[in-house]
Amino acid sequence: MPLPTPETPDDYFEVENLFDLAFAPGRTALSSYRLREGVDPVPGLSLVARDGSGILGGAIRYWPVRIGTAPALLLGPVAVHPTRQGEGLGHLLISDSLERAVDAGWERVILVGDEPYYRRFGFSRDLARGLEFPPPTNPDRLLARALKDGAFDGVAGMVERW
Repeated sequence: MPLPTPETPDDYFEVENLFDLAFAPGRTALSSYRLREGVDPVPGLSLVARDGSGILGGAIRYWPVRIGTAPALLLGPVAVHPTRQGEGLGHLLISDSLERAVDAGWERVILVGDEPYYRRFGFSRDLARGLEFPPPTNPDRLLARALKDGAFDGVAGMVERW
């Protein structure tokens, strides 16, 4: 599998179909989608993974958000096609995109997800304890990762649209 590449406008419908396949039909009703409305994904961090034949195997997107005045990234969605699961594509997409986020100068990332899975990428519930996410979201699923030491020091409050 080649390294992931930045998503382009030509990838949009194929990526959306993958997300529809991977998540419940009501995925766009989630509160995280209210933070994404009218905001473009972060260029260069929203990636696709294709095989040698150009077939889409996985995709990840990031969105800019604010926590008070502090800029942050909202990771998600990330999906791997059911026929490609277990090959490490999700791990590759997350790891590669986080490295790109550091290189691009971002300092903090949040997501809504399962801590046992995302802990391997440095995300924790503890770092997100001072954050609030628009309802309805289970606060135990709000996770954070500092991309720079001390990135969450003094950062607290509601996560808001960019």
